[in-house]
Amino acid sequence: MTNWLRPFRAARRMMQAMVGLPSYDAYLAHMASEHPDREPMDYRSFFRDRQQARYGGKDGGRCC
Repeated sequence: MTNWLRPFRAARRMMQAMVGLPSYDAYLAHMASEHPDREPMDYRSFFRDRQQARYGGKDGGRCC
């Protein structure tokens, strides 16, 4: 990773956390450790699922 990009990536992660956008990397790690038999969603599907869970989901959007 290029050193000059680190502050921008850190700021992006911080802003995403502030607005409640979960981390796709954390989701992938969770799926690998807790649900190795299931295929994880791609990023676009993950983003849509999290938005639906936060702003209009019926079941809260949790798997466990």
